[in-house]
Amino acid sequence: MASPIKIPRRLPLLMVADNVLLPGSSMRIPVKSTRNMNMVKSRLLGRSTLSSTVIGVIPKDPSRDIEDDDISSVHPIGTAAIVVQITGTNWPRPAYTLLATGLCRFRLESLLQETPYPIASVTQLDKFSGDEQDDVTLNQELGPLAENFRDQAAKLVEMLDVSIPVVAKLKTMLENVPSQHLPDICAAIVKASYTEKIQVLDAVDLSERFKKALPLLMRQIEGLKLLQRAKKDGKVEIISRKDVMRSNHMRRAFRKLNTDIDDEDLDGDVDESLDLEQKIKAANMPEVAHKTAMKEVKRLRKMPQHMPEHAMIRNYLELMVELPWTRSSKDILDIVQARKDLDVDHYGLDKLKKRVLEYLAVRQLKNSLKGPILCFIGPPGVGKTSVGRSIASTLGREFHRIALGGVCDQSDIRGHRRTYIGSMPGRVIQGLKAVNVNNPVFLLDEIDKLSKSLHGDPAAALLEVLDPEQNHNFVDHYLNVPFDLSQVLFIATANNMAMIPPALLDRMEVIHIPGYSQEEKINIGLRHLVPKQFKQHGLTLEQLQIPEDTVKLIVSKYTREAGVRTLERRLAAVCRAVAVRVAEGASVARAEKTHAPQPDSQEITTTEHVSQDATAMAHPPEMPIVIDEVAVEDILGPAMYEREVKERLSQPGVAIGLAWTAMGGEIMFVEATKMDGEGKLTLTGQLGDVMKESANLALNWVRGNSKKLGLHQTSDLLDNTDLHIHFPAGAVGKDGPSAGVTITTVLVSLFSDRCVRSDTAMTGEITLRGLVLPVGGVKEKVLAAHRAGIFRVLIPRRNEKDLYDIPTNIRKELSIVLVSQLEDVLNAAFDDGFPSLSSIPVHSSSKL
Repeated sequence: MASPIKIPRRLPLLMVADNVLLPGSSMRIPVKSTRNMNMVKSRLLGRSTLSSTVIGVIPKDPSRDIEDDDISSVHPIGTAAIVVQITGTNWPRPAYTLLATGLCRFRLESLLQETPYPIASVTQLDKFSGDEQDDVTLNQELGPLAENFRDQAAKLVEMLDVSIPVVAKLKTMLENVPSQHLPDICAAIVKASYTEKIQVLDAVDLSERFKKALPLLMRQIEGLKLLQRAKKDGKVEIISRKDVMRSNHMRRAFRKLNTDIDDEDLDGDVDESLDLEQKIKAANMPEVAHKTAMKEVKRLRKMPQHMPEHAMIRNYLELMVELPWTRSSKDILDIVQARKDLDVDHYGLDKLKKRVLEYLAVRQLKNSLKGPILCFIGPPGVGKTSVGRSIASTLGREFHRIALGGVCDQSDIRGHRRTYIGSMPGRVIQGLKAVNVNNPVFLLDEIDKLSKSLHGDPAAALLEVLDPEQNHNFVDHYLNVPFDLSQVLFIATANNMAMIPPALLDRMEVIHIPGYSQEEKINIGLRHLVPKQFKQHGLTLEQLQIPEDTVKLIVSKYTREAGVRTLERRLAAVCRAVAVRVAEGASVARAEKTHAPQPDSQEITTTEHVSQDATAMAHPPEMPIVIDEVAVEDILGPAMYEREVKERLSQPGVAIGLAWTAMGGEIMFVEATKMDGEGKLTLTGQLGDVMKESANLALNWVRGNSKKLGLHQTSDLLDNTDLHIHFPAGAVGKDGPSAGVTITTVLVSLFSDRCVRSDTAMTGEITLRGLVLPVGGVKEKVLAAHRAGIFRVLIPRRNEKDLYDIPTNIRKELSIVLVSQLEDVLNAAFDDGFPSLSSIPVHSSSKL
């Protein structure tokens, strides 16, 4: 004898819209609303046995949105159920589908809890145990009604193809199922509206339930008769599509009764696939992409919703229809206005502005120009990223920044294959989806910071993206169809060109952005940084004024970098200090205004405990506060950079070299000393192999030309003498050939006991025959010498072409000496030169 069904008095509620779960039947329920999701996570997920948990499935008014969490529209009668299966995915958002089997009806008595999910006190309505004794009793009570219903149900099954295993199982089940469950099961498998199913659910009395379900059963039988008669007469084509769909729904509903077969009601799938199909047609995809999308739609229609691949296909199609295949923004092709906008946004950067204006001019003449691949290379803080944003604004295009620093997986660029769980498109396709146009400005920031790993080389994956001859057919692994990137304006930024793979560098047009001169820093500070800091700190010109001389003082004594980030921080520190004074002054003014004067004796007693600083702040400061040299030192402290060149070059064996780094140009002191020993050479200062070789090369050249230099007092310079060459700032790695002339000058100064000119810096690679070869980064090195207060620079003659990139005002202030041999270097580096050396006359840069 079967035990009667008993449910708990308190049930967690699962609200379902547009469908009704009846006792004895099974139904798949998609979980979408917040309350339902909270209930599933709290009561069902993580349990080893789902059937131990009974939930209440309660219908909801279909006129309300399923996402609406208002529980006032729920039906007073529901179905207690157990969850047989949970399927779904967690990407890109949690989405679950429950397979629930109804047990019995219950009445909602009172709501005990509403959040995070509803819990109600219920009363069980159906109390049949389902054994043969109850079935006999019911047949005696209902009589012909129950028998007629069972006969009609058997007739319905007979009209189906019994050779189908599901139909055979259904026939066996209906023959053995108790009579009290027949109305609910049949009402669940036939085509019925939401209102009709609600009427069956509300029929607590069994005879009333039979009366409500019987017309639904009879209607379904008549529909099948009509379909069979049409097939027999060969006139299937004249049957209405509604009757055919009703028959198809009938077959699906029968299969749904078997919980071992994972099929489900496809009404929602049909609607979803039709909606996606309409969006695909409206997306104006290329032919290849359109065919692929339609093929995936067909797969989606045939696939059950609870399968993980169903969600993957849906996400793929949603991405396909959201991509801007043909959507583009209109360029603003006004050359004059673009020139004005670029000049307003950025000071200097003439070469970069010229290139952008050239692109605009050609685009105006021929609208089909492909987007160029520009690469801005320069030290940090010179405005590479902000220039990219400004270019997008000038063109009237959308702007998207892709940070590549630290990216080590090629899937970040090309995307993942859709065969993987959690796969997603690459950053390029994601960016196009975000901007929603196919011609944005993409900024590939820090492209020199890419790195390789076991997951591939992202720099190699960028080759197709940044190749103008290939990116019109860029294939993302996730999309797996070509996408045209030729209209995208790609701008890459980097600090060090040597870190970019040659194959990738070859596809880009390199534009060097060197560091700023002192004058440029002052103009940038006055035009851009000071107004920006005023706005960020809530200050006005009536409260604070920073004169040009003060900005010049901060630039010269508190910054020595290629960019302007440190200058911006110094100005921000000044604004913060003034903001404190302004806020304290406002507080004192409000206090004086609101409080009445106190007696004299009380004032004396109070002021005895006030510190001197507080007394000084007792009165509001006079406005505006003008920042002068004293205020700068009080706020920023003592000067960080002083002119130390003369002091360090006051002894022989010291010279100034010029070095290029990713942070910009820098000056570099080189020192040498000798001592008694065995002819040993020592190099310190964390040097690379190339710089060590330059030191050995310089020493051997000096030893080989000691007679010409007047250093032949001994047979060998290293007889009983050890030599030590040091490069200060030993914690910073140094390498490169451009220190060759500096090391040679230091050695000659040491052995001749003569001091190098304190106003001279130099750079250049040397050979064993004494030739001076060209080096790179000349503009950065010259600007570094200018920032350090050095106005005489020795550079290789073959670098003369690089001097035209230096601003005219800087060239006028500098004396640039062009050298082609070491004899030229030594004659220019020492006051009296070396008359014994035969050399080409020294040429100055006065003609430049």
